[in-house]
Amino acid sequence: MGQQKRNEDSKSEFIFGKKNYKFLFIGLAFIVVGFILMSGGGSDDPNVFDESIYSWRRIRLAPTLVLIGFGIQVYAILLNPNKDSKK
Repeated sequence: MGQQKRNEDSKSEFIFGKKNYKFLFIGLAFIVVGFILMSGGGSDDPNVFDESIYSWRRIRLAPTLVLIGFGIQVYAILLNPNKDSKK
């Protein structure tokens, strides 16, 4: 009797729902794109300075995308998958 109750209680149940995982992957995509846009801008010759490291894409756009991605990740974690939207 006790063993059967423990087996019923230990059934695997995911913490996150389908909607949570969708937002997690969207947030991860934003973070990856931000880091890809942030890369580059170096020079092969250490005596030559390359101004492209200060481009708008690397200074403004890429960090903004990374922060938006982290915000989406927080939202995905805090989203309640069991909440009914038909109220």
